[in-house]
Amino acid sequence: MNGSSLLLRRSARFWGRAGLISLLAWAGLAGAQYAFSALNLAGRAAQSVTLYGAEYAGQSTLSRLLNVSEAGGVAYVVGLGHTLLLPIDEDNQRATTDFNTVQLDAERVKARTATRLDGKLLLPLDTLARGLGASYTPGNFTVPAVQLSGVSSLAGAKSDRVVFDLTRNVTVREELIGGSLRLTLVGAAAQTRNYTTRGAFMPRVQVTAGAGGAAVTVPLPAHSGYQLFTVQRPSGARVVLDLGPGLPLNVPALVAELRKPLIVLDPAGLAGTGQDVTLEVARNAAELLSRAGWQVRLTRDTAHSPDVTLRQDLARQSDVFVSLDLGRFPNAARKGVTVYEAAGQAPSQIISAYRQAQGAPLVSAAVSDAAESRRLSDLLRGELKTGGLSAQQQPQSRLLLLGEAPHAALLLELGWPQNSADQQRLSNATQNTQMAQALARAVATYLTARANGGPS
Repeated sequence: MNGSSLLLRRSARFWGRAGLISLLAWAGLAGAQYAFSALNLAGRAAQSVTLYGAEYAGQSTLSRLLNVSEAGGVAYVVGLGHTLLLPIDEDNQRATTDFNTVQLDAERVKARTATRLDGKLLLPLDTLARGLGASYTPGNFTVPAVQLSGVSSLAGAKSDRVVFDLTRNVTVREELIGGSLRLTLVGAAAQTRNYTTRGAFMPRVQVTAGAGGAAVTVPLPAHSGYQLFTVQRPSGARVVLDLGPGLPLNVPALVAELRKPLIVLDPAGLAGTGQDVTLEVARNAAELLSRAGWQVRLTRDTAHSPDVTLRQDLARQSDVFVSLDLGRFPNAARKGVTVYEAAGQAPSQIISAYRQAQGAPLVSAAVSDAAESRRLSDLLRGELKTGGLSAQQQPQSRLLLLGEAPHAALLLELGWPQNSADQQRLSNATQNTQMAQALARAVATYLTARANGGPS
């Protein structure tokens, strides 16, 4: 019998069977050295893992706050204006020591590094807080609120510069709205204020506080372009905007399109009715809008019914799409004017997908939400009422052509020919002209409000 066997037998007699099992179980737990606990991660409940006394969070848990990826045995952490590189040490105990080398932005320091547990990537919260400028105590990881702390400007020969100082970096969304450039400093708190500069190309800057962040609006003169970039600083970040004729206007086509919206009027072809009321109203409205400088297309300009493919193509290109029709149900006891809006999910899958992604950059330039049609409908009924004509408002789920239009779209039902009062009104050229004027005013008001970035 060797010494090891003798020692084991003596230990068994000393501890007893139950005691030996407890001893071995304790040794296994001591070897693992990890436990799960609750974590307050930037105001939201999450789960953390404690390894050898150090608190870690998983990659999926941190994804709500940071972009975490890995390549070549290194975890890349990007967020809050910082980039951190943490080597991945498969040895949990060694990873939790503070003599590992990690890179926090451009600085290399000694700190805990990344590791794995059951194949899942874990990152040390104290190292993350140090690199991101966050506050950390066990169980609590707090991201500092971002504040617009200052605005300064510099005038140039061919462009002006405005600098926005922030307590930390933020995402910046940019939009062209009419003749102005709007920047949204997402999540940034600010005081609503107007700033005056000495620049010739950017003489004023408006900052507006909002729930989604600080909105910055500056005029964008004709033939001027701009460039936008962010500078990371040890104590925060700077968003720098240069604007003037010395810079190109490199903006996505979707955004530029908002500056020249297309209005499509779609008069239904009504064979055998004699008077072509829908075409008459559409032509008059188109003439009024064109004289005011708007871009207008008719789906037909003759007595022939328009081609369905052409109507669909124009609907898909439109910023405002209005079909004009007459009520034609046989023996229906109906009368009056009705404005229909498309209800339910759009038949076009791509339009539905875009509407579900509202808020993402440039989405509103591609597809408006369904509320835009309601705004146009309210304006149209208001203009008709001003002219002494009340109109009903109804949703309709089977208006397939309206579902092809990515922005505001309506069906204007002018009346019912089998109703004597409607027939008399539809035969009156003066009243049809008033209806065309109401339609033109409503569309122009809606597009002007949209261009100015305010509610219609």
